[in-house]
Amino acid sequence: MILTHIGGPTLLVQTGGWSLLTDPTFDPPGRRYTFGLGTASHKHAGPAVAVADLPPIDAVLLSHDQHADNLDDAGRAFLPRAGRVITTRAGGRRLGATGLGPWATTRLEHPDRPPIEITATPARHGPPLSRPVVGETTGFALRWPGQADGALWISGDTVPYAGVRQVADRLAVGTAVLHFGAVRFPVTGPLRYTMTAAEGARLAQHLGAHTVVPVHYDGWGHFHEGRPEIERAFAAARVTLRWLDPGRPATVPR
Repeated sequence: MILTHIGGPTLLVQTGGWSLLTDPTFDPPGRRYTFGLGTASHKHAGPAVAVADLPPIDAVLLSHDQHADNLDDAGRAFLPRAGRVITTRAGGRRLGATGLGPWATTRLEHPDRPPIEITATPARHGPPLSRPVVGETTGFALRWPGQADGALWISGDTVPYAGVRQVADRLAVGTAVLHFGAVRFPVTGPLRYTMTAAEGARLAQHLGAHTVVPVHYDGWGHFHEGRPEIERAFAAARVTLRWLDPGRPATVPR
């Protein structure tokens, strides 16, 4: 399996002849985006790989479509070029895409490639009772023949809660791609909308995955923890991380 971190939450996953893209964000830096209810943020870094340099994309795995740090204008314009778009139920209705509820499954099939089973996993993009305000989000678990250590799990934008912990109870996870950032906004004070470094380290211990890949931790003004905080928390928890250099493909055990 080859993973390429393009920036923010955007990851290119290549395995068995398939090319998948998560949460497409390809706008240049410098712009201010509004997220609703008085929240806003600036983008500070652009993508490490341009849209024009992507291989043909078989599917986009979109954790949610309502926030520009997971689907910006250039990412949205790219969606019609993907073979499929798989996202939340609400996002599927808005985009005319495949919408999955928690633990629902779909498959990617091709006569010359191993099939990939994609299962939507629970996610909550904020504190309790926030879903009507921030909207639905989802994670994704990917399974295909030949995985020696378990599924590839992409957490999506979420905070830790019982639904996320179900992943470890229901799935064997080999590689975990965790969304960090400890997102918060001045208007909502201490409330957080993605995992802190310490929360991610505890979740990684619970999962027992052999590879943990951080994404969604830099490039935006509303991210309040980055690589230094993540490194310290995981060192304290004695969990090894696999950092991806932006734009550089990295081979990861599948």
